[in-house]
Amino acid sequence: MSQPSTTRSSNSLRIANCSGFYGDKLSAAREMVEGGPIDVLTGDYLAELTMAILQRKREADSEAGYVGTFVKQVKEVIEQCLARKIKIVSNAGGLNPQGLAKAIEAMLVELGLKANVAYITGDDLMPRLGDLLDGGEALAHLETGEAFADCESSALTANAYLGAWCIKEALDQGADIVICPRVTDAALAIGPAAWHFNWQRDEYDALAGALVAGHLIECGPSVAGGNYAFFEEVPSFHNMGYPIAEITANGDFTLSKHPGTGGLISVGTVTAQLLYETHKPAYLNPDVIAHFDTVQLTQVGSDQVKVSGCRGSSPPGSHKVCINTHGGYRSAVELMITGLDIEAKAQCFTEVLFKALGGREQFDQVTEELIRTDKANPNSNDEATAVLRLSITHQTNNQALKAFPRKVTELALANYPGFYNRPATIPTGALIKHWPALIDSACITEKVHINQTELTVLPTSQLKQIAKVSYKTPAYDIPVPPDGPLTEIEFGRLYGARSGDKGGCANLGVWAKTDSAYQYLYHSLSVERLKELLPDTKEYKIERYALPNIKALNFYIHGLLGDGIAASTRTDGQAKSLGECLRAKRIGVPVALRGECKNSLIDLGDKNERAD
Repeated sequence: MSQPSTTRSSNSLRIANCSGFYGDKLSAAREMVEGGPIDVLTGDYLAELTMAILQRKREADSEAGYVGTFVKQVKEVIEQCLARKIKIVSNAGGLNPQGLAKAIEAMLVELGLKANVAYITGDDLMPRLGDLLDGGEALAHLETGEAFADCESSALTANAYLGAWCIKEALDQGADIVICPRVTDAALAIGPAAWHFNWQRDEYDALAGALVAGHLIECGPSVAGGNYAFFEEVPSFHNMGYPIAEITANGDFTLSKHPGTGGLISVGTVTAQLLYETHKPAYLNPDVIAHFDTVQLTQVGSDQVKVSGCRGSSPPGSHKVCINTHGGYRSAVELMITGLDIEAKAQCFTEVLFKALGGREQFDQVTEELIRTDKANPNSNDEATAVLRLSITHQTNNQALKAFPRKVTELALANYPGFYNRPATIPTGALIKHWPALIDSACITEKVHINQTELTVLPTSQLKQIAKVSYKTPAYDIPVPPDGPLTEIEFGRLYGARSGDKGGCANLGVWAKTDSAYQYLYHSLSVERLKELLPDTKEYKIERYALPNIKALNFYIHGLLGDGIAASTRTDGQAKSLGECLRAKRIGVPVALRGECKNSLIDLGDKNERAD
């Protein structure tokens, strides 16, 4: 096998990401290093719930708390990376970056290799939590406004999202491997770019471009065709490519993937990922605010999209904090109800069950959901069946909680006809609740540990000599489509969508491929209309934001996921499928737009043989 070139251009920096979550493909790191020339290998492993998972591991073993599989990945590529001067930057340090650095160093000794390993600290607020609260930091919940001091749940983890300048400092000091804790996802790209081009703190447009690059590549193959609404456009889903962002000195960059891999890099796939897990077009970060409504996307070649023009402004004076709390305990069951009189059967069961338990009022929360998957005149047993989902929560693991599944079982032969159940699809046991908050950046000090030295890095907002730069989005005018006859189609035949979670909230991004389709989308899909199409969102506050530059709208749905994925009672606790649900709805559109509709009826068996 021929070795990739070691040639590096000083005019650009090729950053390749090999992981989008804790559990992503282990071989991706090796494939990114061996697949072609890169300068930096990054890996994003952390999400809000991941921090709680790592805490459980650390409770069982004080030396744990980091992503152990990362050591295996580095072991496979470190010799090549050192020979080709490829830097490795990852947030796999989780709750114990020092522990991961020691594990990496031990692995290097085992291999007989030498490398500079740096690790970063300063995100963990748990040791200081009491002092911060006593000092006036409210750590108020971003959705409810409730001060953390009034929270009934105890904190399990509390981590600030650090910025990129600690990564730059580590690389400036000669680090070959940088182990990060809870930094922002985009910091994994901003830091190496700032190091390579020696950007200053106030080069906000360039920093904003790197932020967009980090946001796009953080989810690995998602920007390369994975989870893409128009999946029929993807040539092959075999050997999916992972993304590479080739960044230039002004922050513009080109997205690509290694030759010979499956997937697709297109304006559409990039648009989808740009909208993913976002709120306002002004994307906040402790290093810069990137204004997504200024981004320009251009297809410049096969599997190559240029991303340019992103404007940046001064970062906020606060850092986001992820607090995971112990929210008590939950027990859940899912009962199958088949045939006639579904609702009456459900009522019959729940009345008897909760009377046997001593009443609903003793629990902190009771959720009863009848999921009507049954069909009239069914062709199979499954088509005749609905699901009754019941869950209860309580702050302590009391006897009633323990009795819940037992009482359900006791009714198996004593209630509605055709009784049977299945394992619950929502988590049971100890309940973890997500508490998003902000903290004054003056409380944050990042530290870089390298070569037995400790270096302090302050957030940009705390540097008084840095000039403040603001940006105001100019007014835009989207023409109103002419009146005319309408035809009915599925929403997704004309529009793409991508959705995801933001703690207890959800975002739903929708985009068009043509100006005419966007004009109709912009003027027809209001918040009220969205609630009509998705009735289960009616009770929630929804914000709508327009991004005409990419022919998109973004909807931010407050509280849809409750207290986060681990505490949500929705089947899809991360809202990953919400966009596809919207795309299945039938809507009226001008007859003239029907010709722009996509046909998703494809033969995947033939298609997926093309790019092995």
